[in-house]
Amino acid sequence: MSEVAPVRDLVSLHDWFASYCGSFQSDDQDVLRNYGLKELHTRNVCEAARLIARGGDPRRLMLAEVAALCHDLGRFPQFRDFRTFRDSDSLNHAQLSAQIAKENGLLDFLSESERRGVLAAVGLHNVYQIPSGLPPEAADLLMLVRDADKLDIWRIFSEYFDAPEEERASAAGLGFPDLPVCSAEVLATVAAGKMVQLSTLKSLHDFKLLQLSWIYDINFPDSLRLIKERGVLERLAATLPAERAVLDVVSQVQSHLERRLSAA
Repeated sequence: MSEVAPVRDLVSLHDWFASYCGSFQSDDQDVLRNYGLKELHTRNVCEAARLIARGGDPRRLMLAEVAALCHDLGRFPQFRDFRTFRDSDSLNHAQLSAQIAKENGLLDFLSESERRGVLAAVGLHNVYQIPSGLPPEAADLLMLVRDADKLDIWRIFSEYFDAPEEERASAAGLGFPDLPVCSAEVLATVAAGKMVQLSTLKSLHDFKLLQLSWIYDINFPDSLRLIKERGVLERLAATLPAERAVLDVVSQVQSHLERRLSAA
C-alpha cells in the first residue's frame, strides 16, 4: 500500500481506508468484483452504524463508525491469498482485521479504553454468540457493529440472488451449491428460535435460512426498525422455496420482528 499520512481522526481513517482498498488491484474482473463488494459493504456498515447510534453520545457514534470501518479489513488479504470469504477454509477475517488495525496504528488517536473496545468489536464481530465478561462499552460497540454488519449483508444477498450469475461476486455465496431444497436440520433450528450455525449448512437455501435466523440476534430498536423499513425478511423469503415448512419459519421470524418492534 502506498504511504499515507498517519491516522489522527475519523476523517483521516476514511482516507487510509480508501488507500488500503486501492492497494488491492487485479486484472481479473471477478477478483475486482469481490474487492469492490467488501469496500462497498464496509461503507454501508459505517452508514448503518451511524443510523443505529444516532441521537446519543457523539463519542459513541464516532467509535461505532471507527469499528465499522475496520471490521472487515481482513477480508481483502483473505480473498487475495485464499480466493474465499469462508473463514473455515482460510483464516479468521475478524481477528486479522483487528491485527491490521493494530499494526497500522489506526486506533492510536483513541484512548486506551476506547482502543480496547474497538478491537473487541472488530475481532469478535463474527462470533456465533457474544462472549460474557466484556466491559459494558466494548459489549455495546460489538452489538452495534454486529447489527450494522447484518443489515448490509442482507442487502448484499438480496442483490446477489437478483443478479445474473456472471455478474455476481463469486465468493459471496461461500461456495455453497444452489440446491433446490432446505435442510431439515436448518429449518428445525430456525423453528426453535435459534440462530443457525454455518457448519450445518449444505446449500445456498440453507445459507438464506441462516440469515433469516439472524433476527434472533438483533440488539437495538433502530436496527429492528431498519429491518422493517427495508423489507429485509420479505426480500430474503421471496428467494426461498414455497414449501410449508419454509413458509412456517418465515412467518415465525416475521412475527418475532413484529413482537420486538411492538416492545421497543
